Amino acid sequence: MTHKDLKDFLDDKVALYQKPNFINDDPISIPHEFSLKEDVEISAFLSATIAWGRRAMIMKNARGMMTILDNSPYDFILNASEKEINKSLNFCHRTFQGVDLQTFIYALRNIYQNHNGLEACFYTEKDDMSEGISNFKQTFFSIEHLQRTQKHISDPLKGSASKRLIMFLRWMVRPNNKGVDFGVWKTLNPSQLSCPLDVHTANVARKLGLINRKANDWKTVKELDVHLRSFCKEDPAKYDFALFGLGIYEKF
Repeated sequence: MTHKDLKDFLDDKVALYQKPNFINDDPISIPHEFSLKEDVEISAFLSATIAWGRRAMIMKNARGMMTILDNSPYDFILNASEKEINKSLNFCHRTFQGVDLQTFIYALRNIYQNHNGLEACFYTEKDDMSEGISNFKQTFFSIEHLQRTQKHISDPLKGSASKRLIMFLRWMVRPNNKGVDFGVWKTLNPSQLSCPLDVHTANVARKLGLINRKANDWKTVKELDVHLRSFCKEDPAKYDFALFGLGIYEKF
């Protein structure tokens, strides 16, 4: 395909899959159950954090986290007692265990009390989100924590594709004019976003000639960025819908 043919093909797939009826079996449906900005971003962040494995299990366990947080994440983060927070110790999603969730609760409390919230911690003026994510990780783990918990937040400056955080940022930053993403963060721009690189998007991107690297790492994210920004520099992350949809629904 020519550059134009490929762009037209992917734009058609974006239009097909960027619809609310495709989010019912996706982790993004969890934050759609809330309206307060802070509830949306906290539930989205926690849901994205455990977004690996079977989607049905991800959503089951994400709702389990919301139950632990009394289905009022922001109020719980700010005001829960130590006894209430200790309920999180019974949680488990694969290697993300109760002690990790407990640490996340205290780290989020520190962020909202002392660092002006999640949005401020990701802020960057760079062209992509690598520096913003790396700075966020440093702030997040500025409290006392177990070393084991650090593995649940990746760092693109250390080579990680940071798929779950890139996905979370897409949810927060892209406008909600299609009823899917939220657009509740205004200090960042969709042009700074990248496409989350999971097994589906990476395999489809390789078949379409958008990436050549075999590893799913930050260098590959940047390789994909070049092509997706050539299609739409203002909103390259929208092609996540096309690549993921082709992989998961069409077995492309």
